[in-house]
Amino acid sequence: MIFVAVIKHIANKNSDYGKSERYLIFQHNEYTQKPILDEEGHMILREEYYLDGLNCDPFSFASECQELNSYYHKNKNFNEIKSHHYIISFDPKDRDECGLTGERAQQLGLTFAKKNFPGHQALVCTHTDGHNKSGNIHVHIVINSLRKYDIPQEPYMEFDCETKAGYKHHLSAAYLTHLKQEVMDMCKKEGLHQVDLLTPAERKITEKEYWAQRRGQEKLDELNQKMKEDGITPKETRYQTEKQFLRDAIDDAASTAQSPEEFSKILDEKYHIIFKISRNRYSYLHPGRKKYITGRNLGTRYTEDFLLKTFEENTKSHREQKKEILEQQAPNTSTDLPTVPFSDTSAIPAPFIFIKSDLRLVIDLQTCIKAQQSEAYAQKVKLTNLKQMAQTVAYIQEHGYDSLDDFHATLDQASDQTSVSRKSLKDTEQQLKKVNEQIHFTGQYLAYKNVYADYRKSRNKEKFYEEHRAELSLYDTALRTLKEKSGGNKLPSMKPLYAEKDRLVELRERQREDFSNHRDYERELRTVSANIDMILGKNCGQQLHNKKEPNL
Repeated sequence: MIFVAVIKHIANKNSDYGKSERYLIFQHNEYTQKPILDEEGHMILREEYYLDGLNCDPFSFASECQELNSYYHKNKNFNEIKSHHYIISFDPKDRDECGLTGERAQQLGLTFAKKNFPGHQALVCTHTDGHNKSGNIHVHIVINSLRKYDIPQEPYMEFDCETKAGYKHHLSAAYLTHLKQEVMDMCKKEGLHQVDLLTPAERKITEKEYWAQRRGQEKLDELNQKMKEDGITPKETRYQTEKQFLRDAIDDAASTAQSPEEFSKILDEKYHIIFKISRNRYSYLHPGRKKYITGRNLGTRYTEDFLLKTFEENTKSHREQKKEILEQQAPNTSTDLPTVPFSDTSAIPAPFIFIKSDLRLVIDLQTCIKAQQSEAYAQKVKLTNLKQMAQTVAYIQEHGYDSLDDFHATLDQASDQTSVSRKSLKDTEQQLKKVNEQIHFTGQYLAYKNVYADYRKSRNKEKFYEEHRAELSLYDTALRTLKEKSGGNKLPSMKPLYAEKDRLVELRERQREDFSNHRDYERELRTVSANIDMILGKNCGQQLHNKKEPNL
């Protein structure tokens, strides 16, 4: 685990507040979280710790929290969060390079708790040992989930009740972002080591995964030691969690893959990992699991944006390397082979522009089971439906549709345009496939042309053929394929081939955008059509359509 100044949060549903207090004061096993006992069965105090209380006495924290809970009749249910545990861990280098001590860290923790958890009963305790004797100083802040005093309103608070006594601590996304920023500002002010906590990690390793790796490695080491004692050499010395196995496999596949298709093939054939794209989210199925793990849960390196950029860089690098090899091996072989003619190289058209609205479907209450079961939900759906109906009417007026015939004509036209753009995209993809095949076989031909020339010049052709059977076979396959695909024309140099590929790739991206926009436009019109049917009634709407009613 990499130690830098970070803040972690643990929600605790245990009603025994004394357990948190005992953990802060006494030594505990890192793996089991159980207290370490001496020979007489007594708990052992930590070698160095600093403890303070906010809005309570640190040694009567548990009883004071229970008293407050009873006063407000809160935290009685099993599933309620009774306390929140925050941990601020500092970089181990802060001790030696920045002069951070346990006393100073405790003061920083107290200041942080007073500013960010006002009104709460809290324990603030600093430990100097760190995980696995790493030496990183860290501060524990344990707060009662119930607020004791009224506090001023802060920008990161979502609800008014978050300022009032007797209400519970609410950790929203804005609140957590605020806390991370506070830690970064504190470290910057004190001159301590720090990273950007607001930017998602490239490799996201959670606390749960960290401890799973630690426990797994310990068990593996014990097993390997027994194998060594029996004279057996262990094959595996490094324990991998399922997520780490996925990360390593994805890193390997992404280092060479030039497209999502090739990436998926490598993962499946080499690691038996199933790759899935759903709603532009990349997910991975470990061979030992039944549930997919999203790329976002593995880190930003395993999401769509990062991997698509990696594929583009791999494609560019591979293309440049191939150009260099071909130029070195056969710089003047542009007139040797026939080939198919290029497609039209005219200017690439601009894609259809469409700005999507926030219009949604009107829900049919008669078929909505949840609305029938809950009157409150039904009322909420009715209000939402009224809003969507108003937006639908505004949409019709804004676009100037005078009759249902006009609207349905526009819908039919949009459907036709979607079909045309889909066909254009498929045609371009087919052309790109042909050009890629031509580049592949032309490169293969040029790469082994010299071997074939040596074969023609050799005195003992049978021996030469046996020694270079694979190269000559690849040369023959490439030559035969190119002749089959030729239209009687000569093969251009590799430069125009790659230029044609670049043009088709750019055209494909434009056409993808064009098709996506046309499809979204058609979907929006179909949403409007469905809403019109709901507003007028399906039967009434059909009658109006047949009679060409001028007004919608």
